[in-house]
Amino acid sequence: MPKKWEELSPEEKSEEMFKSWLSPKDVKFVSPEAEKAYKERITRIKDAIQLKKVPDRVPVVPFIGFFPGFYAGITPEEAMYDYDKLYMAFKKYALDFKPDAQIGIFQPGPAKVFEILDYRLYAWPGHGVSPYHTYQCIEGEYVKADEYDALIQDPSDFFERVYLPRVFAALEPFTKLLPLTSIIELPFTGGNLVPYGRQDVQAAFGVLLEAGREAFRWGEILDEFDKEMTESGFPNLLGGATKAPFDIIGDTLRGTRGIMLDMYRQPDKLLEALEAITPLAIKMGVSAAKAAGRPIVFMPLHKGADGFLSDEQYKTFYWPTFRKVLMGLIDEGLVPFSYVEGGYNSRLEVIKDLPRGKVIWSFDLTDMAKAKEILGDTACIGGNMPIVLLNIGTAEGVKDYGKKLIDTVGKDGGFIMSSGAVIDEAKPENVKAMIDFTKEYGVYK
Repeated sequence: MPKKWEELSPEEKSEEMFKSWLSPKDVKFVSPEAEKAYKERITRIKDAIQLKKVPDRVPVVPFIGFFPGFYAGITPEEAMYDYDKLYMAFKKYALDFKPDAQIGIFQPGPAKVFEILDYRLYAWPGHGVSPYHTYQCIEGEYVKADEYDALIQDPSDFFERVYLPRVFAALEPFTKLLPLTSIIELPFTGGNLVPYGRQDVQAAFGVLLEAGREAFRWGEILDEFDKEMTESGFPNLLGGATKAPFDIIGDTLRGTRGIMLDMYRQPDKLLEALEAITPLAIKMGVSAAKAAGRPIVFMPLHKGADGFLSDEQYKTFYWPTFRKVLMGLIDEGLVPFSYVEGGYNSRLEVIKDLPRGKVIWSFDLTDMAKAKEILGDTACIGGNMPIVLLNIGTAEGVKDYGKKLIDTVGKDGGFIMSSGAVIDEAKPENVKAMIDFTKEYGVYK
């Protein structure tokens, strides 16, 4: 009798997730060659993750943002508002450049949804930003310094009735709602449902439903794109996404200024909040990856970079709960893909404390030779082709840098060639050079 999922070991769960990725449901490949290429690409990436040196080559997976749009001649505004143009641009990129994996078309995001909800947390092309530029986060203290207890006690209720009404202007009436957790028996039910009869609350739910319908339409386009790319032989690298707890609080709840002050003014309360957020961060990554049937979970890292925190602060406030999220994903058979923005040179000895062959660290400004020396026997390393080089360098310069990376970090396996940061504007010939050169030079003898 087959074991239930919860009875499987982390290694068994991992193999099941990779099997699911290798053999996706309801897919009819366009040709035997496409099916072969699809499975070879996933196997190549899996071998790199698991630190195997096989008679193949270094996988190459640029991490793209709006680059396909610029390449195809559409603006960032069009990429966010016109789903057909978005689809066309990203398909053209995949078929023209032929990376070992693509990451779907989720990154630009559905601007119509943001517009319907009156999203205050970001400015985007055509809405606070030029149509020719990408979106920008508008930092602020959307969670106040004295609200940690409410966040800790009931994060979901806090998000619904406090945080979301602050970042989505259309949902401001949700502040009138009462906690649903108060509905525990008949005498308490009626009173707690009274706010749902308010006209402004019902109007806010109407707006939320409208946004949901638009998001559903956008989601259908994402699914259709992934299906076509899979059938053409190009796997989607990502199964889901989550964040480090410190970044969840520091990026868009308290903001950089707020969380930096909290480390000095109320460190114990901050640590308690980080612990409260941790299970939610694990669940976010696990649920998405299982639904997608793909094991790799994207984690963009921000405020743990060199220069944001001292070594002691990193070890105290960032790493403990971040590691719990990493281990929570690993225990469910998933592969955390930590996308390290900025430098992590002073963190390498700390982050080595993880099981072998279970994670990807994709670096931006980190010393790659040092990273290989410290992490090479533990983790797969990705990156760090410089964005500046891709933007204003030459194809020969890209090849020279790629050779150095492959010779230094790619030796003996465990390396994925990628961009150091997300690619928006870049010379197409340079992106092509990165991909083609890796395929030619990065072959294991």
